[in-house]
Amino acid sequence: MSDDEIILSELPDDELVLQMMDDLYDGLKDEIVEGVNILLERGWTPYAVLTDALVEGMRIVGEDFRDGILFVPEVLLSANAMKAGMNVLRPLLAETGAPKVGKMVIGTVKGDIHDIGKNLVGMMMEGAGFEVIDLGINNPVENYLAAIEEHKPDIIGMSALLTTTMPYMKVVIDTLVEKGLRDEHIVLVGGAPLNEEFGKAVGADAYCRDAAVAVETAKEFMKRKHNQAARS
Repeated sequence: MSDDEIILSELPDDELVLQMMDDLYDGLKDEIVEGVNILLERGWTPYAVLTDALVEGMRIVGEDFRDGILFVPEVLLSANAMKAGMNVLRPLLAETGAPKVGKMVIGTVKGDIHDIGKNLVGMMMEGAGFEVIDLGINNPVENYLAAIEEHKPDIIGMSALLTTTMPYMKVVIDTLVEKGLRDEHIVLVGGAPLNEEFGKAVGADAYCRDAAVAVETAKEFMKRKHNQAARS
């Protein structure tokens, strides 16, 4: 062990939180789990650990990803470290009924089996305090409808990487319209071949260029939703 190795348990709370943000940025899974456990032992609430250390750390990762300082492989490492911390916190958050920013159902559409982008969005959304239900790949419209009925999400996210599967997003949205469900949900779409015009054309609320934008967009829509609810 070198002299300059940091011993997490010896750091005061504020320094430990800053160190955890650095560790999250560097994708250090074990250190994040250790840091989460130390804060919990010190009497931090699971929600405080989530928001002050992990969400704040992922916000910085998201900004640097958006600005081209970090790239997908690095962000995936950060997201995996975040996930490891979340695995410790999730059961505790459920017990304490901690507030959630919102709930999202996300999946890759029928005919498409690409999931790196979707996984990244899911992890980053969870990192921002959303509850995320991931439907996986190759989802027909029935899967989305079943998930909507079961989970009552605020947001529906659809991803596609093939130009041939992109039009299926419209099938899902048109079905939501037919069933009178469209107005109750925020629909976000994303994937490499998509663009803003396509998002508008299929009737989505927004096209999200990448995971960082998806998180910002989702937060923005949830804020509006809360404001509307408060006014009505």
